[in-house]
Amino acid sequence: MPKLSPLMLAPPLIFAAFVGLAAFGMFREDPEGLPSTLVGKPNPGLPEAPLEGFPPATEEMLASGEVTLVNFWASWCPPCRAEHPKLLQMAAEGVPIVGINFKDQAGNARKYLIEDENPFLGVAFDPEGRKAIDWGVTAPPETFIVGGDGTVLFRFAGPLVGSDYEQRFLPAFEKALAEN
Repeated sequence: MPKLSPLMLAPPLIFAAFVGLAAFGMFREDPEGLPSTLVGKPNPGLPEAPLEGFPPATEEMLASGEVTLVNFWASWCPPCRAEHPKLLQMAAEGVPIVGINFKDQAGNARKYLIEDENPFLGVAFDPEGRKAIDWGVTAPPETFIVGGDGTVLFRFAGPLVGSDYEQRFLPAFEKALAEN
């Protein structure tokens, strides 16, 4: 009988490990969502620098007693541009939204908000993305629902458009409004 080399067992074992990881990922509570370690905790604060020419974003805005959205965006980001009409609509409906422009150039960000209108109550500027790291932002756009006491309630990665917005973001937002 031929001797079985340990190297012959490696490919099936590696394949089985990948199958196990995929199954674990598929059967999570929310396989589409990215978990956030901030949910249920106080928000990590805002960048100190405002985007020149726009109202500054302040800590008081995040603990105003009402649910507030914190939206990380950039002028160079196509998905940010896709969600912009929804942000304008929400702001027109009275939803307070704090914008954090990150990894962008101030001139480009100002031009974008002037040309396409500003939906934000206050705008912070985070050119190196340092504060975005504190929030756990991976790529723009990302929107956080913050409770009236400043607690992070929900993280939504991606643009506020389409069925993902309707099926994941809106229910979380409506829940936050009902509970606060």
